[in-house]
Amino acid sequence: MQKDYLTLPGRLLQAIDRYASPRAQMYRQDGQWLSIPAKELLRRIAGLWHSLAKFGVTQGDRVALFAPNCPEWHVADFAILGLGAIVVPIYFRESTERMAYILAHSEAKAIFIAGEDQAKRWNEIAQRSPSVQNVILAAGAVAGKTSAPPVGSATDRSGWSTELSYEALIADAGDAEIEAYRRRIAGLRPDSLASIIYTSGTTGEPKGVMLSHANFTSNVEASFERFDVGAGSVALSFLPLAHVYEREVDYGYMFKGLSVAYVPRMEGVPQALLEVRPHICAAVPRFFEKLYANILERGAQRSGLGRRVFDWAMRVERKAAPWRAYGRRVSLGVRWQWWMANRLVYQKFRDGVGGRIVEFISGGAPLAPELAEFFTTVGLPLFQGYGLTETSPVVATNLPSACRIGTVGRPIPGVEVRTAEDGELLVRGPCVMQGYYKKPDETRAVLSSDGWLATGDIGHLDADGYLSITDRKKELLKTAGGKLVAPAPIENALKSSPFILSAVLVGDRRPYIAALIVPNFATVQARASQGGVKLASPQEMVSSAWVHDLIEGEIKRLTANLAQFETIKRFALLDRDFTFDGGELTFTLKLKRRVIDQRYAEVIDRLYAQPAPVAR
Repeated sequence: MQKDYLTLPGRLLQAIDRYASPRAQMYRQDGQWLSIPAKELLRRIAGLWHSLAKFGVTQGDRVALFAPNCPEWHVADFAILGLGAIVVPIYFRESTERMAYILAHSEAKAIFIAGEDQAKRWNEIAQRSPSVQNVILAAGAVAGKTSAPPVGSATDRSGWSTELSYEALIADAGDAEIEAYRRRIAGLRPDSLASIIYTSGTTGEPKGVMLSHANFTSNVEASFERFDVGAGSVALSFLPLAHVYEREVDYGYMFKGLSVAYVPRMEGVPQALLEVRPHICAAVPRFFEKLYANILERGAQRSGLGRRVFDWAMRVERKAAPWRAYGRRVSLGVRWQWWMANRLVYQKFRDGVGGRIVEFISGGAPLAPELAEFFTTVGLPLFQGYGLTETSPVVATNLPSACRIGTVGRPIPGVEVRTAEDGELLVRGPCVMQGYYKKPDETRAVLSSDGWLATGDIGHLDADGYLSITDRKKELLKTAGGKLVAPAPIENALKSSPFILSAVLVGDRRPYIAALIVPNFATVQARASQGGVKLASPQEMVSSAWVHDLIEGEIKRLTANLAQFETIKRFALLDRDFTFDGGELTFTLKLKRRVIDQRYAEVIDRLYAQPAPVAR
């Protein structure tokens, strides 16, 4: 019942009044971390809100928000929402073609831009975006000559300009603007549209997911309140705020009085972890895969006693996982070994991410159970959840008080989950979207008249109510023999090998399953050197028969329990990892399977050029 939920600005005001955090926001500038108190955050929000209202932005207008993770992102967000206007976030590295589509489809009346790179991208498409009448520039953004007003735009209104300085707009805001903002917030409706979020997608035209204030606030209240962090803790924000996942957890941080430390680019995360020393952060599985790979690489680079201690500690981790990750009994000897390994090795793992992590949250894609086991066992508790943009986003999550590794947790309060006849998960609750913007047919295709959303994911609930996700319905591989294979669990199992960095299964409409494998070059090189094999480069490594045999052994070891039709019959080694910049990953680091299939078509064809191998 949406009337029970507050609006997003209403929840923020509650948090500011309750916690009055002296460092609500944190950001890095000129080599040091600076803070913005909650009261100053509110002043900036009210100042921008007042200016936008003066320049004609009103209830129902769409306003684009194009910026990396930074304090200005949330200032703009809450200012726009405070007008009853609708935030249209755009990924800060979005392609100009998709950006132009989003602005045109949403008919955005204004755009808030932070950052020089973002201003340059805007300049490239400004003439193709006639609906945009106001451009607000922040954080070093400077628009160029191409941002001149389109023909017929209303530039003659009093105070109207195509280029507005964010800093100037908020400079003179004070108590009067804050009080006016509070009064306006009291009149907003929780069921009104708050945001249109265009899905990243791997193919096809993006769809604008319509989410209300109540969609967001109900989701934050149900999913975030039960985590073990409170006011005064520090959270790291580095996944794109244009994506609903980071946006929702950041709302949770702010509403609970945490300090939000912004990292504009992923490359800055390792340094920020050491400098900010956060207590909590949300990430995608690829982040944890990379973190695990880095730990293994550092271990592989040790020698002598240090290497032997590291290897021993990794063996202890596997013996202690039933106790530390699942709460089962182990012998006193294992407990004592864990205690020693914790002092000698695991503490260094924790120090490498700042030394204060209470909880890691994983979402956005399936997480290998082995990763959750490892991080939880070494004292970095990792909790996996599940959701979609269309559900604001959380459907289910593991919690400190209720966690079952290998699942995505129990559905959050107020959310119902059931399974259709074909195994597809259906979801209903206050977090489910209002629909796709201007796409009624697509909305009816996934959202029933009684509120059930077809998720497109295959999964099931166990007897204790924990939800497991098998795979995306559209990503299931169907072999030429008609067998359905879910690639993600197998890929995750392969990536648990210390010698495998990335893996992609192929085989749709093919006679058998094959794989593209990216070796972990550092750990493979270290193992090779132990055996007297010299490997000078990634290119030399992937052509090495020795490396091929090593990886083949790992594949057989990690897939021994699969059904015969699921086993990997052939594989190819690649000399570079999949990346966003390379076009193989979405901005939430999910695989773009169709792109990978096309890019490596010749490699894949060679895997099927020979007669099918004998079944093992």
